[in-house]
Amino acid sequence: MNPLTLNAPEAISSLTAFITKTVQEAGFSKVVLGISGGVDSALSAFLSARALGPNNVLCLRLPHKTSSPESLLHAQLVIDQLGVPSKTIDISPAVDAVLKNHPDASPVRRGNIMARIRMIHIYDQSAAFPGLVVGTGNKTEILLGYSTIHGDGAFDFNPLGDLYKFQVRQMARELGVPEVIITKAPSADLWVGQTDEGDLGYSYQEMDRLLFLLVEEKLSPEACIQEGFADTFVSFIVDRVNRYRYKSLLPLKGSVGQFPVSRLEEIPAFSK
Repeated sequence: MNPLTLNAPEAISSLTAFITKTVQEAGFSKVVLGISGGVDSALSAFLSARALGPNNVLCLRLPHKTSSPESLLHAQLVIDQLGVPSKTIDISPAVDAVLKNHPDASPVRRGNIMARIRMIHIYDQSAAFPGLVVGTGNKTEILLGYSTIHGDGAFDFNPLGDLYKFQVRQMARELGVPEVIITKAPSADLWVGQTDEGDLGYSYQEMDRLLFLLVEEKLSPEACIQEGFADTFVSFIVDRVNRYRYKSLLPLKGSVGQFPVSRLEEIPAFSK
């Protein structure tokens, strides 16, 4: 058995309980998320609908004029299967207004602008619905820093944060996410032909296996090389995790010696 394989019913039960508890403790009963047509956002939507009921989950399709029509179609498959309320908002005018001042922007810059415009709409709709914003990034992406700060890296909570990509697909199959979504090449759909694995240079299968050994089994890089991984691959992954660690931490704050807000729950008045 693949060591990444989880007890699916237990994992789903744990994650749905996490969603319910988190939303209720924040004083909400609803959630909002962007639905891209990919497996990660599909799983977040399925888990949220299971935890809170379909009527309490607002799914947003946020296409740009360069977005793949297939992505819109797959997002609609999720919406239709779950029976959740939804909206489609074209981000092209807002993105193009920014890019008009930066006509030579690289594809990465353009993609980041799209991701951040999408999150503006998601948070605006979260105030209108109202509900908490659900994250859709998996553990593999988080470890590798493969996200846009204030874009897809922004959320109120993230039920997928402890799931590697393999496990996302496993949970998605367990919950009945359409197979066409599970098996297609992962892509943030930020520019034509863009794929996650193309950006990163390795397959999720390879990256999941190595990250599992490094993080869950706590093997050293040398031990991973002895397990058969190429030293260049191991170096790339370790270096990338270290380089982008800041993305998965709260921004650092200066101190003049007073009590840090990050430890607020240690004070009896604010402990839960």
